[in-house]
Amino acid sequence: MSVKTFYVQLLKFTTMKLQVHSIHFDADRKLIDFIKKRIAKLEVFYDRLVDGEVFLRLNNEGIDNKTVEIKLRVPGSQLFAVEKARSFEAATGQATDALRMQLKKFKTRANNGRV
Repeated sequence: MSVKTFYVQLLKFTTMKLQVHSIHFDADRKLIDFIKKRIAKLEVFYDRLVDGEVFLRLNNEGIDNKTVEIKLRVPGSQLFAVEKARSFEAATGQATDALRMQLKKFKTRANNGRV
């Protein structure tokens, strides 16, 4: 398992610590840059992201054999998404879309004082 730690530059001149774990293979720079860009775009929906962790796995089952798990920490909570697809890029896109929806709900609850 290889672990790579990055600091992602967010829009509001802040940085977020992002760890990428590739399990049983080494992820190339292009894939990691793609993941960093997709996660940085999530700041548009909630600007108080603390840090994140991404797990990349190769499975031996069927066509959708790439799994991406993304964990994001926000103040007072942790958001999580798991997606499988034919490529890591597609799975990352699906997982960030799921996190986008979670962030919107979290922001609504936080603004209403329920968090």
